[in-house]
Amino acid sequence: MKGYEDIIDLPHHTSKTHPRMPLADRAAQFSPFAALTGFDAAIEETARLTAGKIELHEDELEELDRRLHEALETGATVEITRFVPDASKSGGSYETLTSRVLSFDPLTRSVTLSNAPKIPLSDILDIDF
Repeated sequence: MKGYEDIIDLPHHTSKTHPRMPLADRAAQFSPFAALTGFDAAIEETARLTAGKIELHEDELEELDRRLHEALETGATVEITRFVPDASKSGGSYETLTSRVLSFDPLTRSVTLSNAPKIPLSDILDIDF
């Protein structure tokens, strides 16, 4: 069996027509690629938690109605905690807005605030002065 004795001392071949590839480009050949594009985003979306909507009892609804009328009469700035449905999965989240209540529409059962779009009364969890 013959070894590499005949070629071991030969100089390294350098092409006369093709320039040497830069080290950064050579390293990029071996970097990982995303075979499953969008997979990480799908995992993150699945792992993202949403809250369920809290249904108020009759006495809590009466208290909310009383506070809504008081906010309308006084024109005071209030903190309204409301449910915001998630656009891509079931459930949602709760957010608190600081605003003045401008009007209540009994036909659509929605509240108009000074700095937000109409909010359905069924999405309001709390009104705090």
